[in-house]
Amino acid sequence: MEQGRKGGSTLDALRRILGDAFGHFNNDDGWAMASHLAISAIMALFPFLIFATALASYLGADRYAETVVDLIFQTWPDVVAEPIAREVHNVLGVRRGDVLTFGVLVAAFFASNGVEALRTSLNRAYRMTERRSMIRLRFQSLGFVLVATLGFTAVSLLLVVAPVAAGIAVSYLDWLRPYMGKITLWRYVIAITILVLSLFAVHLWLPAGKRTVMEILPGLLFTLVGWLIGSSLFAAYLSRFSSYASTYAGLASIMIAVVFLYIVSAIFILGAEINAAIMRYRNIAARRGLR
Repeated sequence: MEQGRKGGSTLDALRRILGDAFGHFNNDDGWAMASHLAISAIMALFPFLIFATALASYLGADRYAETVVDLIFQTWPDVVAEPIAREVHNVLGVRRGDVLTFGVLVAAFFASNGVEALRTSLNRAYRMTERRSMIRLRFQSLGFVLVATLGFTAVSLLLVVAPVAAGIAVSYLDWLRPYMGKITLWRYVIAITILVLSLFAVHLWLPAGKRTVMEILPGLLFTLVGWLIGSSLFAAYLSRFSSYASTYAGLASIMIAVVFLYIVSAIFILGAEINAAIMRYRNIAARRGLR
């Protein structure tokens, strides 16, 4: 009997949390915010890569562009990533002489707009009012862009150096040869690790207010699982039923990317909504327990 009550209580809590999360998402323009976030991501992508490539070149990482693009798109479905990655490679293949000059700094500023879109979406999901100064927030966004650039540069150098180091190791230690095939998994492991750490960083430090790691963990798990399911379903749809090529002609690849980012943006915002709903539910339960 008591087990039945506990089960009913758990189901009731789950129903309340999901109802609060999806209800707030729907009533507080969550779909519009997902659209805003998707478009901001597309508009920030090229400026970010231009700035990052210029900075990496200045630091001596000349092969950065060849690896970072593949790394960024590693977690995207191939049917979505390949056309966009091809265009990005074309853009970054142009030699630039304006390293860290005004043009590249402007690119960094526009890249930070994507961070601001993330902040706005998270503030609304967590029901937070932003009280920090606009200048402070912009500098924080630029800091995120710079840290991401340096992080990707370091990882890209690792991906360039690792195969060379592995080849040298095999030439001296032949018993390592059977394990070299696993090196191809490094890109996926590193890409997923960067994705998870990035999610932690934006949930903890971008929006107003304070949250603990445990408080944001449920939404992060929802986001990761949702992205896996959503991207797989969208890739299956594109491979079987999509008519984007006939509908949008030369714009098909960009439209596919926008729709894909719209889906993952909605899931991302819902993850924050779930975190906020769980925190609200716990606060209400705690207040009732004190009475």
